[in-house]
Amino acid sequence: MSYEHIGRIITRGFADHATRTALKYKEGEEWIHLSYGDLKERIHLAACALIRAGIEPGDRVGIYSANRYEWAITDFACVLAGAVSVPIYATNTREQSLFIIRNAGIRLLFVGNAFQLDNTRALGSGEDPIKIVSYDSGLAAKTSHAVSFEAFIRPDISGRFEPELARREASIQSKDIVTIIYTSGTTGNPKGVMLSHANFLHQFKALDIHFSVTREDVSLCFLPLSHVYERVWSYYVFSKGALNTYLEDPKKVIETLRIVRPTAMVSVPRLYEKIYAAVNNAGETAWPIKKYLFKKAVETGFAYHTCLKENNPISLGLRLKFRILDRLILSKVREIVGGPKNFFSAGGAPLAQSIEEFFFACGLLICQGYGLTETAPMISFNTPGDYKFGTVGKPVPDCEVRIGAQGEVLVRGGQVMAGYFNSPEKTARAIVDGWFKTGDIGRFDRDGFLRITDRIKELIITSGGKNIAPQHIETLVGKDYFIEQIVAIGDGKKFISALVVPAMEALEKWAEKKQITWHSVEGLINRPEVKALYRKRIDLNSGKLARFETIKSFTLLPRPFTVETGEITPTMKLKRKIINEKYYELIESMYQKAVAGPSPTA
Repeated sequence: MSYEHIGRIITRGFADHATRTALKYKEGEEWIHLSYGDLKERIHLAACALIRAGIEPGDRVGIYSANRYEWAITDFACVLAGAVSVPIYATNTREQSLFIIRNAGIRLLFVGNAFQLDNTRALGSGEDPIKIVSYDSGLAAKTSHAVSFEAFIRPDISGRFEPELARREASIQSKDIVTIIYTSGTTGNPKGVMLSHANFLHQFKALDIHFSVTREDVSLCFLPLSHVYERVWSYYVFSKGALNTYLEDPKKVIETLRIVRPTAMVSVPRLYEKIYAAVNNAGETAWPIKKYLFKKAVETGFAYHTCLKENNPISLGLRLKFRILDRLILSKVREIVGGPKNFFSAGGAPLAQSIEEFFFACGLLICQGYGLTETAPMISFNTPGDYKFGTVGKPVPDCEVRIGAQGEVLVRGGQVMAGYFNSPEKTARAIVDGWFKTGDIGRFDRDGFLRITDRIKELIITSGGKNIAPQHIETLVGKDYFIEQIVAIGDGKKFISALVVPAMEALEKWAEKKQITWHSVEGLINRPEVKALYRKRIDLNSGKLARFETIKSFTLLPRPFTVETGEITPTMKLKRKIINEKYYELIESMYQKAVAGPSPTA
């Protein structure tokens, strides 16, 4: 099915699936179902309410909330009313959210919980107040500067605005801006990326060619909807009449997978890394016979699925061995993620090839892709019919990719943004002669698959002149069960060091098993046995690194990098400059210790 703009998904697509369940969301302990017909009705009510509130075509409407079904209703309502939605990450601080609200010129703001309402409370008063609508009716009842979502979209006011809504919908053009998504900004303030209907429809066509999604599919929406990756995928799920399940707390994703049992979904690598690390740790620490069976199961599963992929004959011995080991071990891994999948998708950061191969051995295909907010988002992807592990796939249809100076990936195609909001100078620097400069370093292999090695601005150049990609190190070492976060250091230094945030739950269980006592996190991570454990784990995961890339010294940190402390972005990207500045003395001490002794360690 083709659409001229996103609004047609609602007016035409939803009508075709009116009686089917469109979405599910959790209220307390109960899952609530909403049909396509009911969803369409609520979207129309919300669109009429926007018009009633004085929102004109092109006006910006903010959505500052975690994932919930009201988020989708508001977003679609903006489309029909001709407004431009501006998502704000639910975890954004007061300063971050206020910057976006002011920079975008938001006229109406929807908020989720008390954290978001408190951060924007001042906007509801003053000489030129911004109207605030709260998805939480209990919160709205306790404040004078916000109204509840239910009160905002009440049905008794919609009738007189229907003609205007119909006129606006009929006037939508594919070049019109749907949304302004502010990039996370690893350096400086974020930029507002303007994306059009045409940008999103380009992605729909690419998905249609290579992926099969039907109304029988189920997706789990757990990545932030303020992230373009989940946003476009959710649009696509609805366009197919499939079921979208909303998860407000992404920390509960693994337990929710078993309940929802999605058949296709998108994710960032961290989910797969956590599952991989937990399963492999269980295999490593099991009794010898179980450890042996686990290893054989993965080897057998990989051989079996490789034969299927390459259409090679499967011997009777392999078939029987796979059937037994799959039942005993591999099926248990599939159950962790809620059963079989048509496909997983991974994007937003590099995913280690060993993790892709592990899931493949278990009968779970992860189609890793690559893109940016500015490309709505996909530039390239692996597909169920054409994939190569360790790559981000081939360019999507109707997209040109070339490698420019410094190995930079350049892109030209229908998915490239209209530009940065109110920033013609930045737009001109980013798009030159129609080519968008990604800032990423990449290369094509002989089969036409793209490999991304790092960001140009993030390359480490050691004092010995070695160019080192920190993401490569962090991807290989950071997949470990005992590591939550890691940042490689070494620009202008003699060797690579690292700041490591332990996975505290795993570390504490290990310490209890080893009968190690501690009274604080700081006390635990400074124990020599713990430092020795991390030295061993880092070395174990560094086998594929060149000698000059290996981590010679490291420091364990008692607290994680967070959005609130300014060390990572809402999309979990490291703010390397801030981390280097904040931990300057700690970093310098690692190199000073190394000078004093022959063998730098933690």
